[in-house]
Amino acid sequence: MTSRIPSLNWLRVFEAAARTQSFARAAAQLHMSPAAVSQQVKALEDRLGLPLFQRKAQAVVLTEAGRAYLPPVQQALMTLEGATEALFGASREQGLYVQCVLIFAHGILARGVEAFEAANPGVSLVLSTGNSASDFDSSFSDLKIVFGNPHSFGAESDRIMGERLFPVARPEVAAQITQPSDLLNWPLVEVASHRSGWTQFLDETRVMPGQRRMMHADSTIMSMRIAEAGQAVALARSPASDAVMKGGGLVPCLPGVEVAGSEAYHLVYDSLSGLRPPARRFREWLLDWVKAQGWT
Repeated sequence: MTSRIPSLNWLRVFEAAARTQSFARAAAQLHMSPAAVSQQVKALEDRLGLPLFQRKAQAVVLTEAGRAYLPPVQQALMTLEGATEALFGASREQGLYVQCVLIFAHGILARGVEAFEAANPGVSLVLSTGNSASDFDSSFSDLKIVFGNPHSFGAESDRIMGERLFPVARPEVAAQITQPSDLLNWPLVEVASHRSGWTQFLDETRVMPGQRRMMHADSTIMSMRIAEAGQAVALARSPASDAVMKGGGLVPCLPGVEVAGSEAYHLVYDSLSGLRPPARRFREWLLDWVKAQGWT
């Protein structure tokens, strides 16, 4: 009986193409030509009897079968890498797979990841971002950095840091807001996925209920883009949102007026004892580095 287990080379090529969503980028990572990547993916699809990618002009997108196949392929490759490392000594480079909510990656992790890589030259960090639990279901990772309830993402976790909420807007709008009640004169951009939002901020600053003009966005980054583009007020979530706030030319509307958010960022994994060495080092570095910044 012929084995249905595909070639290891095919699986490595499939994983790289799925992770980068590009045959060209996968080819660059694997030191192959794009044509060779395409050929190996096609050979794997022929072997399995189903298409794994939808081919588009500038990218490739996983099919339903491809999305289902990617996590076990990544897990198998990581298991093989770990066994090789354990049996035959240190490899030249160890992959570390981290999934992270977008605003934390943009506003926090980007500031320190260079220091982590400098201190860990044998670790190759592969970072992917998302905003919801479903974004993190499609691929394997050593660690997840999530916002909100960590139990939805893994069995064990560490609290990384909380957040501070305050209103921000373009300078000409902020200049017209001198007390919390003035916020009701402007459209307020809400991020529906957060439990801490405008209702909490207005309640804690004792703004009497009134006619609120609400707009909605699916992320804090998008909410700030809306405030940057028009006459609206967004809710900053410092320190993670500091970079996008400053980059968009937004300023606090009520300097010194802020409230503590009710949720926090967490580092999530299945088992502390089961973490591979590069994931252990990243965990220790991240928790120490965030604490050193005074963000906990």
